[in-house]
Amino acid sequence: MEEIVFVTHNKGKAKSAEKYFDNLKISTYDFELDEPRSDDVKEIATAKVMQAYKMVGKPCIALDTGFFIEALNGFPRAFVNFSLDTIGIDGILKLMQGKENRKCKFEECLAYYDGKEVRYFYGKHPGNLATKMQGVDRDGKWSDLWYVFKPEHFDKTLAEMDDVERENRREIDGSVESMSVFAEWYKNNREKDI
Repeated sequence: MEEIVFVTHNKGKAKSAEKYFDNLKISTYDFELDEPRSDDVKEIATAKVMQAYKMVGKPCIALDTGFFIEALNGFPRAFVNFSLDTIGIDGILKLMQGKENRKCKFEECLAYYDGKEVRYFYGKHPGNLATKMQGVDRDGKWSDLWYVFKPEHFDKTLAEMDDVERENRREIDGSVESMSVFAEWYKNNREKDI
């Protein structure tokens, strides 16, 4: 069976990757990779996938996601973890007090490196920021932002949605998962090689 290595310490990201592949082993390694100080998710994903490949010597994927709040000139961008570790969700909500424009979005870049070439796959998730934390913890949680992120055309945060609602929302909110785009590309390209 073919194998791709996903080096991540985020169990939610690892769990979501598995659902896209049938005849492919996704091995996860829980390593903390060095990230360049950048607000460019592509640059960060590239650095992470190259590091990962050096560590394991097998085809690798790395995913980086930025969170962009329109009323805050795009803050926190790719500095999501730093923002959550310092000011947290409460701090972000405080910065948004009195702001009518609640538009925000996630942008993802998945980088795949097979030892020869880096390929990129992009995702986007438009939405609006809630005025307070709402919802509950679940296994699929990948960030505390899911308590305040309401997908476009919904009045519920991701944390308030059940698994079926979260999966089906993509047909309504126009979001695209980079992992899904990559899985489709990988499947089509592997079939050509066979």
